[in-house]
Parts: sequence; C-alpha cells; structure tokens
Amino acid sequence: MAKSSKNTLDSAKKSLKSFEAKQVVSDHKVKVRMRDNRLAIIVTAAVVFLSTGSQFLYFNFGPGVSPTACINFTQTKFPSVDGKPNPAQIPDAAISQCRDWVGTLQINDSKMKIKLDGNKAPQATANFIKLATEDGFYNGVPCTRLTTSGIFVLQCGDNKGDGTGNPGYEFGPLENTPEAAKGATPTYKKGVIAMARSRDNDKSMGSQFFIVYADSKIPNDSKGGYTIFGEVTSGLSGLDSIIKAGTKNGSGDGAPKISTSIQSITLK
Repeated sequence: MAKSSKNTLDSAKKSLKSFEAKQVVSDHKVKVRMRDNRLAIIVTAAVVFLSTGSQFLYFNFGPGVSPTACINFTQTKFPSVDGKPNPAQIPDAAISQCRDWVGTLQINDSKMKIKLDGNKAPQATANFIKLATEDGFYNGVPCTRLTTSGIFVLQCGDNKGDGTGNPGYEFGPLENTPEAAKGATPTYKKGVIAMARSRDNDKSMGSQFFIVYADSKIPNDSKGGYTIFGEVTSGLSGLDSIIKAGTKNGSGDGAPKISTSIQSITLK
C-alpha cells in the first residue's frame, strides 16, 4: 500500500511538472500573440496615418493640390446652342488648379514675366488661362486705356477697341481684392494685374484687365474692389515708352498715344 501511494505521488508530481511546463509555453504564446497584435495595430495605424498624412500634404502643400481646393462658389452654366457646347460658357474655375502659373506677357516689343495666383483668384486665373492659351483670344487685342494722373494703369483685353469688348460672357464673384482700413482707399501695388469691370457690378468681368505700373489708390464702389489675379514679376519698365508718351487726347485718362496691343501670352 505504501509503495502504491509513492507511485501515485510520483505520477502526480510528473503530471504537475508537465502541466506547469505546458502552461509556461502557453503563457509565452499568449504573450507573443499579444505583442504581435499590438505590433500589428501600431503598424496599421502608422500606415493609415502615413497614407492620410501624405494625402493631406500632397493635396495641400505638394504638386498635387486638388483642382477645386480653393473654390467656394459655383457658376451658372449656360445652355447649349443647337445641341453643341455654348462658346460663351464661363471657363471652369478648376482650370486654375488652385496653383501659381508663370509665363510671359508681351505688349508691343516689351516681354514681361508674369505670375498668376490660381489659389486666391481661381476664376479670374482660369478665365485668363483659357482666353490666352486655348482660345487665342488675346492675340493682337489692343490696350485701349492709359491713366497717368492719380491712378496709374494700362488697361488691355478689349477686343472691340471701344471699351465694350468681352469674350461673350461676364462673370463674378470678386476675388482677392486688396484690404484697407475702414474708410481708407485700397492701394494696388506696382506690378499688380487685376480684372477690369463695370462700376457697381461685381459680375461684369470678362476679358479686360489692367496692369498697375505705379502704386495706385483705387476707390471701391458699392460692390467692393477689383480682382487681383496676378503680377508682373519683371520687365515692367518695358512699358515706359508707352506711359511717357501719354494719351492721344493729352488728358490723364484715354487711349494711349502709341498704338498698343497684346502680342503674345505664354503660361505654364
């Protein structure tokens, strides 16, 4: 009986050791599994973060800015004409790609370097791009207005040459107008390129624009200021001969005495 009890005790001890050994292995597996799960969660989160972060950077800071990221308005689409696209359709603001555009603007013999701001003025920029590069609208179009007193601008883009020219449509809203203290007159800096429009009508922009050749205080009207969509970055002095010659009628506001027109525009 005593020997049997000893055998039973030895067997129990062996079973306990076996169980404990298996339990250690099991505990280790659980710990490894938990560690692997935590690692998988961390890796997954990192992948999601990097993916989302890279998209944020790509669309907000990199070359892949969403073409509609800066556009917070819509344009009324004109109906088709005889089932065909209306040639007077307002250009899609997304053409601007919400980015800067650089290129050249040649007026007479003066070739100036320009930059357009498709982020702050997407509609005006898209309009200028389409008229300049797709339609060839501006080729040979005259600059019909020069102001030399108080306000210093050369106005171009009037395809009729009488102050009424346009591409067959008008658009708004105003974009990127200069700020000024309450009651003060906004200043348009030298080199600014802005859209011309009819007085008290913020949806009357078309093809006419003006180049500011010296700092100018231009009063707002009931609708506000004028859309700034670009700037001359170099070569502005090439307009000096036109400016110094003045106007045909000798006044401070009229047609340039020297015949002036747009020769070419390049953009990229």
